[in-house]
Amino acid sequence: MVTAALALGFWSQSVRAATLDGAKLSPLWALPFAGILLSIAIGPLVAPGFWHRHFGKVAAAWAVALLAPFAYAFGALAALGTLAHVLVTEYVPFIVLLTALYTIAGGICVRGNLHGSPKVNTAILALGTLLASVMGTTGAAMLLIRPLLRANDNRKHVVHVVVFFIFLVANAGGSLSPLGDPPLFLGFLNGVSFFWTTRHLALPMLFICAVLLALFYALDSYFHHCREGAAEERAAFLDPTPDTRGVFIEGKVNFVLLALVVALVLASGIWNPGVEFAVFGAPVELQNGLRDLALVALTLLSLAITPRSARVGNAFNWGAIVEVAKLFAGIFVTIAPVIMMLRAGAEGAFAPVVDLVTDAQGKPIDAMYFWATGLLSSFLDNAPTYLVFFNLVGGDAQTLMTSGAKTLAAISAGAVFMGANSYIGNAPNFMVKSIAEARGVRMPSFFAYLMWAGAILVPVFLLTTWLFFSGGR
Repeated sequence: MVTAALALGFWSQSVRAATLDGAKLSPLWALPFAGILLSIAIGPLVAPGFWHRHFGKVAAAWAVALLAPFAYAFGALAALGTLAHVLVTEYVPFIVLLTALYTIAGGICVRGNLHGSPKVNTAILALGTLLASVMGTTGAAMLLIRPLLRANDNRKHVVHVVVFFIFLVANAGGSLSPLGDPPLFLGFLNGVSFFWTTRHLALPMLFICAVLLALFYALDSYFHHCREGAAEERAAFLDPTPDTRGVFIEGKVNFVLLALVVALVLASGIWNPGVEFAVFGAPVELQNGLRDLALVALTLLSLAITPRSARVGNAFNWGAIVEVAKLFAGIFVTIAPVIMMLRAGAEGAFAPVVDLVTDAQGKPIDAMYFWATGLLSSFLDNAPTYLVFFNLVGGDAQTLMTSGAKTLAAISAGAVFMGANSYIGNAPNFMVKSIAEARGVRMPSFFAYLMWAGAILVPVFLLTTWLFFSGGR
């Protein structure tokens, strides 16, 4: 046992020392990441039965496809170090927070039913958009997606409702505070003041959300009045959850637990005792470790004290979070060399990205930072992507909040807003998709969703660029 402990200690120190220079990595190391993205996009289309049963194994296979040759090329310690860093410092905090929000919000059941008219649907989307910056995009999405689906369960055309819900509640709505979306929380941990985001992203957020809500209302009105009309009125007699006069909430104790989640996340960014310890060689700060343990405790507490009828009423199950956990584990592992190469800046394989966001005088081009951060956030995890560009433009929060405010706003907006461009841009997107499909909604495929985003979001983002991020700094 002593020998095992000594071996583990030696391995931990060796793994900590095994760091790689992203400038030395070939673009070929991005192939496993491209492979898992293509699998997510194509698998459900060409082999839906196989994909549904084995998507976790596919994700694991791509992770092994990276780690095995990585260990051969750079040594086992480098591969283990990369894996430990990804799992301990990035993936575990990510999935623990998501699981806590998913479980706690899933214990809040809105009883009763509203008729899914354009006004009611727009009001629910607007409410979720506002809540997303307070309780996080995951919390707001998990709280409202089931009532929204229930309100529209007698309508024929529902896909657009869920798609706009992803655009607004699962993404754009989380842009007003570090609690809203993981990229902004990383900025907060790196010195960006709590309300800086509120002041500098409020106008872009209000513009984007107002335009999207107006577009949604027009589209939903078209489907409601022109495409469904009398057929929907007849279906109302067979509505599986007919309208009720009273709407009430069961499992209200979970609102207290959500408040505690917010407090824990906020405290981990404010309290810094300067204590650090290693887990399998990966550094973990004391406040972050305690936060994650407390989040696990709140998750278990929610399961214990929530009335069973509340979860039954929500048709709560673990399918959505399990899908996110398995797929994003593969994504986090295979994305590691991509992030290393991006962090290498002009010395790395993605030097053209650096050239793209910098003018001839070496000054940042804000519009290009918005689009570069946004497009990469659409397919990479938006939190590390934000951090890459944050460091690329200097990484000093005090400077970026003042003379570099417009650039930091462009990076922040790109990471949060454009997470809506694909299902994998932000974790709640996948959860919403999974829950909607479990309720019988035939959601767009990976590529079809990209077409929705291209047709609706890209023009809005172009207008946003012109209004807020073009011109001088």
